[in-house]
Amino acid sequence: MGQSVSHPSASAPASCPVKHDTLASSSGQCPVPHNSSTASTSASSPAKCPIEHTPQPPTQCPISHDNAELNPLNQMPSLSQAPATDQSLALPTDRATSSIPRDEASRWEYPSPQQFYNALVRKGWETPEEHVETMVHIHNFLNEEAWQEILKWEKKQNPTEDPQLTRFKGRPGELSPKARFWMFAGWLLPSRFNTEPPFDRHDWVVRRKSTGEEVRYVIDYYSAPPEPDGSPVFSLDVRPALDSLGSVKQRIAVATEDAWASLKDNNKPGFKSHS
Repeated sequence: MGQSVSHPSASAPASCPVKHDTLASSSGQCPVPHNSSTASTSASSPAKCPIEHTPQPPTQCPISHDNAELNPLNQMPSLSQAPATDQSLALPTDRATSSIPRDEASRWEYPSPQQFYNALVRKGWETPEEHVETMVHIHNFLNEEAWQEILKWEKKQNPTEDPQLTRFKGRPGELSPKARFWMFAGWLLPSRFNTEPPFDRHDWVVRRKSTGEEVRYVIDYYSAPPEPDGSPVFSLDVRPALDSLGSVKQRIAVATEDAWASLKDNNKPGFKSHS
C-alpha cells in the first residue's frame, strides 16, 4: 500500500505549476587580471575590465511568500480569474469540485484553467495556452488518486472513518526521507531501483471526524515510463508521516501485512520467482 501507478487519459507536462525553490546567485572574483602589464589600451576608450561588476538584483520567486497574501489552508496566493497580459486564447473560469471533503458541508475546489494559467505566468513559465486545460485535467486526476490512497490507509485504521482534508502544502524540491532512501538505493543499484527523484511532493493533513485527530500524509509524485501510445504514467507514494506513534505503528502494520502477502504469493504452487 502507499504506492500506486496512475494513467491519465491525456498527455501533458507533469510538474506542479507553482514551484517554490529558492534561487540565489553567487559572485566570485573577477577572472580578468587588473595589473598594468596585462591591460590593453585603445585610442577610442580607456582600458577597463570587460566583466561588468555592477550588482545585479537577486532572482526571486514570482509567488509572494508574505503570510498576509497566502491562504493558510494551502499556502497559495489567491489567483485572479482575469486573463493574463498578452493572453490570446480565452480559458474557462469554471472550477471543478473535487470528491475530497473539506468539512461537513463542502468539498475542495480545483483551480480553473484560467487560474492555473495565471499561476504559470506568475512563475514565469512559458506554457502554450491550448495545453492548459489538459494540464488541469492531469492535476485534478492525480489529486483524486492521492485521496483514494489516503482512504485506503484510513479504512485500515478504522473502516467506519470518514476523514476530511483540512489543509495541504506543496513542497516541491524538498525530498522526503523515504525519497532520499530510494535515491540512495538507486545510486547503489541503478539497474534495480529508480534513480529519478519525485517531481513533486505534497503534505496533506487529514482530520479524523470520530476522534478529531489530525494526521499528516506525505505524497511523493513520480513519473513512470509512458504507455506505448505516448500517454503519461505517474506513480504516487502515499503514506502517513512518521511524526506520531500512531502513524509509526500503522506503517509497521501495513509493511508487515504486505510482506506476508508477498511471501504467500511466492510460495504458491507453480509460482516462479524472477528475483
